[in-house]
Amino acid sequence: MRQNNKKGILVALISAAILGSGCSTTPPSNPDNICSIFREKKGWYGEAKAAEKEWGSPVAVMMAILHQESRFVHDARPPRSKILGFIPGPRPSDAFGYAQALGSTWRGYQRSTFSYGADRDDFGDAIDFVGWYNNTSARRCQIQSRDSYHLYLAYHEGHGGFNRRTFRNKAWLKKVSHKVSARAKHYQQQLNSCEQSLKKRKKFLGLF
Repeated sequence: MRQNNKKGILVALISAAILGSGCSTTPPSNPDNICSIFREKKGWYGEAKAAEKEWGSPVAVMMAILHQESRFVHDARPPRSKILGFIPGPRPSDAFGYAQALGSTWRGYQRSTFSYGADRDDFGDAIDFVGWYNNTSARRCQIQSRDSYHLYLAYHEGHGGFNRRTFRNKAWLKKVSHKVSARAKHYQQQLNSCEQSLKKRKKFLGLF
């Protein structure tokens, strides 16, 4: 009887671990509400604040960029092209993960920050990458840390492209950047209403 109890406990622990790992990689159920995201995804708020502290990029700005890039899908990739309209072709790039970072850009981030173990499908690593990239944009492109419109243009076009104004005739990209900017402002308003409770929860969980 005692043996059966031990087996039952072991099965329950394994099941909980599997469920827990599954929950950690599923997108937030309400990606349009930053308070809901951080309440659902335990640990994300702390990782976002750590990136903000390290790079000076506001949480709301970084989260708005991640929303635009992947909708918080950990293994997101660009859609494949179509051959003859229906045969799946190659992907347009090797962009991957929460931040849709290119492999070459990610490797540059790893070298710059000595974060060689960082993974594109890890939220903490991805938001740190966005903070690092925005910080670099601020220095190389003279963009203010809260200017989410121009930060996203630099994120999409690269620093050289932004400085050459390659976005000038891309009306679609400007429209997307305005969406990111509006979302960053909306996220900031939401965060203002719940951040104190998020900080208290972190402190209660002993994460400070």
